[in-house]
Amino acid sequence: MSRRAPTLEDVARQAGVSRATVSRVVNGVRNVDPALQEVVRQAIERTGYAPNRAARSLVTRRIETVALVVSGAGDTSEEAQSAFASRVFSDPFFGRVVGGVVSFLRPRSMHPVLMFAESAQARQEVLACLRQGRADGALVVSTHADDPLPALLAEARLPAVLFARPSRPVPLSQVDLDHRAGGRLAAECLLERGCRAPATVCGPLAVPASRERLAGFRDTMARHGHPRIPVVEGRFTRDSGIAATARLLAEHPEVDGVFAANDLMAEGVCEVARERGRRVPDDLAVVGFDDSGVALASRPALTTVRQPVERMAADMARLLDEHIRGVRDRPASVVFAPELVRRASA
Repeated sequence: MSRRAPTLEDVARQAGVSRATVSRVVNGVRNVDPALQEVVRQAIERTGYAPNRAARSLVTRRIETVALVVSGAGDTSEEAQSAFASRVFSDPFFGRVVGGVVSFLRPRSMHPVLMFAESAQARQEVLACLRQGRADGALVVSTHADDPLPALLAEARLPAVLFARPSRPVPLSQVDLDHRAGGRLAAECLLERGCRAPATVCGPLAVPASRERLAGFRDTMARHGHPRIPVVEGRFTRDSGIAATARLLAEHPEVDGVFAANDLMAEGVCEVARERGRRVPDDLAVVGFDDSGVALASRPALTTVRQPVERMAADMARLLDEHIRGVRDRPASVVFAPELVRRASA
């Protein structure tokens, strides 16, 4: 005979509390004393009780699933959509976002569902998913400055939180970094090394974060006697960093310090320097941005501006949870501070 599955009553007996108290703890009701919550959680562990998600959703009106949406505004062809997914999975940034989101959701028995929204049809599928209750809300990471999804979510009054400020203001909660301060930290690092001919490989200028990083770098350099610095635009990829650096050094061979607006492009800068016989950091100091796994894998290891992506993503999930539960009814903006991480490249 198969063993009977533990019930709420079993947990209540084990914890020495009422069934109603166990139910409130299981369903995340807030007016339960923290010490009592811990007693109930321990009883749940001992009994092996697993909540019936279908029954729980009837009480909480939640299915404990959120959509993690990687969104863009690109080509709708099959080839372009496949390339979009490939870029997402090859960029260490997105892995860090997923890690941060899961770190918040998992202890709360919540689950992310990955969705791509790189076309009009895909965006409508995200809206339908939320309207039909197949996900409680959306965590949105946009890869394109003109992404229309944030505005669509706001107009539909669907619960959503954005990673990074969009180009056009929308009434949605968001987490972001003080990118201008990050650009300033990179400039100060190169100045402290004594660089006399600094330059930058910036990110796509249509992206607000790229513009802010560039502005912080430029302003700081101008205040220290470098009013005109060479700027070459990249696309946040290693290959674009290689191409931009080749052009930069061809046009400005005197450059002795480069700020690359992300670690992938900084890795490309280091590769071009090696190919041209320039020692990093002796002949060319390099500062990246993000402090991703690439920074440690690069040769030499990158000095970089740390963006605490995991903490930012966890906070994004926290804000969404608060919106879903009705604890927060107004959009919030959380801005994190960057930090310079010194390694071997500068």
